[in-house]
Amino acid sequence: MTLREEVESALEKVRPSLQADGGDVKLVDVDDNGVVKVMLQGACAGCPMSQMTLKMGIEKILKQNIPEVTSVESV
Repeated sequence: MTLREEVESALEKVRPSLQADGGDVKLVDVDDNGVVKVMLQGACAGCPMSQMTLKMGIEKILKQNIPEVTSVESV
């Protein structure tokens, strides 16, 4: 499994809670340094708590599941 596939799989674990609040996350890129770029969609795109969701939710879960992930950024 490629790093991108591992990230997609981990994002599937996060998606239901985002979708429950009317949002979603789309994987944009995973670079060679382990930086994951995502786009928050729906309600998440304009939410004032989106950076907390990104860092404390998505980034935390990805790092726990995939040691190669160094950070998650919103684009």
